[in-house]
Amino acid sequence: MADALSWAAIFMAIGAGAVIYFFLGSFLFGAGYEPTGRARVGALLELAEIGPTDTVYELGAGTGAIAMRAAEERGARVVAVEIDPLRAGILALRRLRSPARRRITVRRENLFRTDLTGATVVTTFLWPSAMTRLSPRLERELAPGSRVVSHYHPLIGWIPDAVDREHRIYLYRIPERTGRPAPAQSG
Repeated sequence: MADALSWAAIFMAIGAGAVIYFFLGSFLFGAGYEPTGRARVGALLELAEIGPTDTVYELGAGTGAIAMRAAEERGARVVAVEIDPLRAGILALRRLRSPARRRITVRRENLFRTDLTGATVVTTFLWPSAMTRLSPRLERELAPGSRVVSHYHPLIGWIPDAVDREHRIYLYRIPERTGRPAPAQSG
């Protein structure tokens, strides 16, 4: 009986450790984890007008709430970028089970080093400091007309093309380049 209690205590400790890591350990990689609900993901996909001709980069993909639905429901090609090994592993397993797995790529890498030039849509749910750091790369690497969709935090200094206030989703479009430095955007 004591052996069974010891094993139960070990498994409970492992389970508690996994839960703590899942929600708090990701701060080691720069951000916490907060899942995005189905209604919010649906609103994001709708606002961004994601469709089968899009290549969506989900930066900080977590377990892939946006990535899976963009591929499965909208037919988009998706690159899901996640640095946290546990979440990237869960995302990879979800990809394997997805009927849209051929349209989903999982990259375990730092989103600040990800080449964004292939994206037509970039989705984020990042802290304002990360958004500010990412902003110049979005302007430089995305083609004119590409969309950037930010959940919860707006891009500082950018003017959104559309806002879903209920779900706190901000849509931006990369403007045409004129050959001159772009004027500072305000927001």
